[in-house]
Amino acid sequence: MHDGILIGEGVVLDARPASFVTRALGGLLDAAVTVFLMIGASLALGVSLTQVGAQWAQAGFLALTVLVLVGLPVTVETLTRGRSVGKLATGVRVVRDDGGPVRFRHALIRALLGVGELWMTFGGVAVVTSLANAKGKRLGDMVAGTSVIRVRGGRGWQVPLSMPPELAGWARTADMRRLPDGLALAARRLIDRAPRLAPSSRAALADDLAGRVEPYVAPKPPPGTPAEAFLHAVLHERRDRELARGLRERDRAAEQSAALHRLPYAVADPRH
Repeated sequence: MHDGILIGEGVVLDARPASFVTRALGGLLDAAVTVFLMIGASLALGVSLTQVGAQWAQAGFLALTVLVLVGLPVTVETLTRGRSVGKLATGVRVVRDDGGPVRFRHALIRALLGVGELWMTFGGVAVVTSLANAKGKRLGDMVAGTSVIRVRGGRGWQVPLSMPPELAGWARTADMRRLPDGLALAARRLIDRAPRLAPSSRAALADDLAGRVEPYVAPKPPPGTPAEAFLHAVLHERRDRELARGLRERDRAAEQSAALHRLPYAVADPRH
């Protein structure tokens, strides 16, 4: 079985890169959605700019192009952590090279370079680069430090994470940001398999993984903490922090969207 990556939503990602055909299909779906939105927005903008001069109309269409080709993919990939419409349909996701979720910076670099290698060359540069790269990366992925990998479906976890009451206070203040996703996945797999293991093997594996996880957590757990309890506390708190961060990002995006629709200087909207 190939190793995977555990992300904050509890989704297991396949470490193998997506195939060229899968990426191409996802890209075509994203391109179709983008073209559809571009045509619709252009028609709406053309009607609204019929009363202004040619210079303003040209500036409006330029702004619309930047918004659709750069702003839209950056927003979607940032908020969904690397899953556009095409990627969702084909079961792939953009992640950082270390397996972590993409951020605004990564999405912006991919989108900016995508204008040249995808739209200006009709995908020709991206096709050649992906075929020549062992991981199927295009230029945007190489510069941003990202890759497209498959999302592994299948069953979920059978053993839920639980926070040991005696470790709740410690976990809330512990710094575990440096914990690698691959190591977190290994710990999560052990917790899921633990009830089916022999007691001696279960204890040995838990001690080994706890020893590998502990250097990435500060401060260290209270003395005498059982290895499995330590792993439960770390993964439970890590999952809750990822969820809280995602909710904050969603709320921030909603506030920014609402602010963009408000007229400046508290002027009443004449449409209402």
